Amino acid sequence: MDNVLNFINITNDGLVISVKLVPNSSVNKLVDSTDEYIRIKISAPPIENKANKELISFLSDILDINKSKIKIISGEKSKLKKVFIAETKIENVSQKIMFMLESENRI
Repeated sequence: MDNVLNFINITNDGLVISVKLVPNSSVNKLVDSTDEYIRIKISAPPIENKANKELISFLSDILDINKSKIKIISGEKSKLKKVFIAETKIENVSQKIMFMLESENRI
C-alpha cells in the first residue's frame, strides 16, 4: 500500500487521480493500485457513457464527495482516465482509498 499516493496529483484547485477502469464487472470496487493508477471495477458497460457515470457515482460514494465536484478530464473513451476532484484535500482522499484497498486485500 506504500504506492497509494503516487497516482494522485495535487493541483491548485483539487486533485487528479489516475484510474484504470474495468467495466462490466460483477461489482463496483477498488481493486488495487500501481505507481501509475488505481484500478477500479465498475458494473456498468462502456457504452453511452454509462461506465464513466458509474465511476463518478462510485467515487462520490466511497470518498463522500458531491458528484458535482468530480469530473473525468481525460480518457473518456479509454480505460485509463484522469479524474479531477475539486476542492478536496489529499489527506481525506488518500486515507479513504487506503482503507478501501486494505479492506479488499483482507478478504
